[in-house]
Amino acid sequence: MNIIFMGTPEFAVPSLDALLSTHHKISAVVTVPDKPKGRGQHLAESDVKKFALLQGLEILQPVNLKDPEFIEQIKDLSPDLIIVVAFRILPKSIFKIPKYGSFNLHASLLPKYRGAAPINWAIINGERETGVTTFFLQEKVDTGNIIMQKKVDITHDDNAGSLHDKLKVLGAQVVFDTVDLIENSGGNPPAVRQNNGEATPAPKIFKEDCRINFDQSVDRVFDLIRGLSPYPGAFTEYNGKIIKIFSTVKSHWDSLKGPGRFFIKEGKLYVSTLNEFLEITELQIEGKRRMNSVEFLNGHSDMFKKFKL
Repeated sequence: MNIIFMGTPEFAVPSLDALLSTHHKISAVVTVPDKPKGRGQHLAESDVKKFALLQGLEILQPVNLKDPEFIEQIKDLSPDLIIVVAFRILPKSIFKIPKYGSFNLHASLLPKYRGAAPINWAIINGERETGVTTFFLQEKVDTGNIIMQKKVDITHDDNAGSLHDKLKVLGAQVVFDTVDLIENSGGNPPAVRQNNGEATPAPKIFKEDCRINFDQSVDRVFDLIRGLSPYPGAFTEYNGKIIKIFSTVKSHWDSLKGPGRFFIKEGKLYVSTLNEFLEITELQIEGKRRMNSVEFLNGHSDMFKKFKL
């Protein structure tokens, strides 16, 4: 089959790599335009573009997906299939072009966690399993008929970063298998309609979503912190300074002094939640690097005196 692959971040690279090991032709890779980044505002390429360049693939970087010139470029390539992994929302004028349609890889077990941040929200909400889904594109985002799904456990030690890495590998295998299924079925694989009544949202993460409310159970605070680690990072504030917390351990002893109180015991840093204490093991104060709690306390004991620990 003649395939066009669309993607942007590192999450999409294993899927593109998996497709290169097949007999199918990747006629083009579509990704975002290069963007200014860093202090020098030098143009930076997407992870997908960097990988595609190394493979000698044709690369398209449209600014506007509805641009008639871009639409004609896609038509001229005569794709049998468009595969989308962590890209932008495709207009119908694009996803209806291929002979066998267009499918997307989504990092959840749809219809659960439709939206931009399924990995984060699954952990924040205390889920114990998630997975990946391939589905045919429709105009309404993340609602198309499901082609394949595979599950994975969310362990107590997972955070958004480790789960991301699990799902990008699992996702690549599911993309590979989905293409085989579509080819072997003559472009008409069995696909299951989503139950919209079971849908849950996974919207984009904004700054206020990352603010820690210690007036919640230890489980809720623990899951929020790991669901936002390593990026964008859950935070609290003191005296106008942001303190990001990346990793904690449940202490399993009762909090009796009210939520949001910090203290040091035997060289370890703790914070109280509604019902139990959390030991903070990795954190970062605004303007400083991320560090473990031992390093942090060695260099910032004066700050915690101001906290009246």
